Amino acid sequence: MTRLRAAGLILIVAAGCTAIAASVVPAGQKQKDKKGVAVSGVFVEEHGTFQITLDGQPAGTEEFEIRPGAGEWTARGSAEVPGENGATSKVTGKLELAPDGAPLRYDWTASSPRKAAATIVFEGTKAKMELRMDGATGPYTQEFNFPAPPVVILDNNMYHQYAILAHIYDWEHKEPKTYAVLIPQDLTPGSITVEYAGPQAVNGQKLEMLRVKSADLEVELYCDGAERKLMRLEVPAAKVVIVRQGTKK
Repeated sequence: MTRLRAAGLILIVAAGCTAIAASVVPAGQKQKDKKGVAVSGVFVEEHGTFQITLDGQPAGTEEFEIRPGAGEWTARGSAEVPGENGATSKVTGKLELAPDGAPLRYDWTASSPRKAAATIVFEGTKAKMELRMDGATGPYTQEFNFPAPPVVILDNNMYHQYAILAHIYDWEHKEPKTYAVLIPQDLTPGSITVEYAGPQAVNGQKLEMLRVKSADLEVELYCDGAERKLMRLEVPAAKVVIVRQGTKK
């Protein structure tokens, strides 16, 4: 399956969280977009910053927001992460989602090791990608087919997309769930399994834990029990910890 690679987490790891959303509506309730149109679904409106550490040392940040608009939801992230030869790489992502969490379109850019940009357009369980890179003679295109919905995007560089996964998960029934997944940098569809791991006490906070498993890596998500917001992410095998700023570390 597509790998959730420890190498990707270390090299182009995207972190982030500065502030917790100023206004949040419980999941499942309706919010209004900028045009005043009611938008329902599994998400809550929020923004923040994640701070990444690798083996206890600062390794990057990611600012993000998840907002309703035009009858859909949009998740944006902007990360600064370690690049090659000590340089800093900037990565951006914009993911458009249906209210139930199904991806509609994803645009991402990266500044290192060379500038690249891609657009992925989804139609149900099919997707088409156009990749553009500096120095290439033209765009590279590829089509993806997924076995069944739901489909999730988990970019190596955008950790707020794990927050999206946490909102999509069925917290009411708390049963293991398998998702078709696309990691854009791997160019191959795969799958992940999400399991509920129960309440956990983390540095004085009571959080709800989800365990995300692939064939070769395990990621731990720690979420606020009321709003299901992602507060902390850990990748034990890679010694990576991502903490939402404004919470206890």
